[in-house]
Amino acid sequence: METEKLIRNTTLLLCFVAGYCDTLTFVAAGEIFSAHVTGNFIVFAYDLIKHTDTKAWQKLLTFPVFIMAIMLSGRIAKRWSNMYTLLLLEALLLLVSGLIALALHPVNVTSWIVQLIVLLIVAAMAFQNTFGKLYGKATYGITTVMTGNVTQFSLDLVACITNKTADAAIWASLKKQTTLIVGFLVGCLAGALMGKQIGLTAILLPAAMMLVWLGVDKIVAAKTATLKG
Repeated sequence: METEKLIRNTTLLLCFVAGYCDTLTFVAAGEIFSAHVTGNFIVFAYDLIKHTDTKAWQKLLTFPVFIMAIMLSGRIAKRWSNMYTLLLLEALLLLVSGLIALALHPVNVTSWIVQLIVLLIVAAMAFQNTFGKLYGKATYGITTVMTGNVTQFSLDLVACITNKTADAAIWASLKKQTTLIVGFLVGCLAGALMGKQIGLTAILLPAAMMLVWLGVDKIVAAKTATLKG
């Protein structure tokens, strides 16, 4: 039961953080996705056609940064036995980006500073992606992109509606997909609201949430032992 509770809480937190960060950077940093980086290809193409943004090429920087961060986080995961190290580093990247935004908030923030902050957030999301890929049992599913989760939710929903004798596994899967989607949606709504109100400084919220959740080293070690057991 404790393991299931831990997995559920981890799923909700990471989905919220991903939805929050993705929407925050889109709202407060020139329509740039930080979690769903391939979406920046679409926005880049749109900007080229509409000629609405002469600096549209900056959106493409998210892709190589994301790849390099994935490679780095993969190497770190091999060197550290505690899987929550990746989430701790993610939280610290979000914290640093938030502190930079906070420190420069009273003055006119230049475009390259905004770009730096966004790329730090992109790197943080890459660490979360790596965590999800390497430690799939730690969450209900992918926490950064919802397309696959919505697909599975739809299939499970149809099975439950059309099959009155649907087994417990289908209902359990439907519940898990709902948790993923709702967590991400709430994060998106919060990120949009906070991004509009206070800008990129709002990234401090998910950073603080993750650091509080991770806690001290003993708590993190206990979480790892629980999942591995």
